[in-house]
Amino acid sequence: MFADFLKRLTQPDPAPLPDADARLALTALLVRVARSDHDYTTAEAQLVEDIAIDRYGLTALEAADLRAQAEELESEAPDTVRFTRAIKDAVPYDNRLAVIEALWKIVLADGTRAKEEDALLRLVANLLGITDTDSAMARQRVAKL
Repeated sequence: MFADFLKRLTQPDPAPLPDADARLALTALLVRVARSDHDYTTAEAQLVEDIAIDRYGLTALEAADLRAQAEELESEAPDTVRFTRAIKDAVPYDNRLAVIEALWKIVLADGTRAKEEDALLRLVANLLGITDTDSAMARQRVAKL
């Protein structure tokens, strides 16, 4: 279903994504991190929706639809390296930094930092061009919430 979208996203010089496509790609990245510890809970799925509502001003129904699409895209997306590099090339830095905060919300949601989640988040932050310092500051902001 997302073959054309993924092809556009992973071409050598992708054009900036329209807002709706950027939302989908970034939400799929949230799902990927939530699934990384092999325990994708209902609470994590709800958190993905809550983040979509807060970030994009969606209704609960729109957020649920976006999450469902993102889950499907995530399962079809290429490896994390190519997927996140493609997002980096198509999404402005400030938006990527906000996504790192959202990813930390997902990682910290269950009160446990699984090593798989930590490792994936470090990789994703690096591939998105986010510095370790910016990522650590994002984690600290989220932890204070």
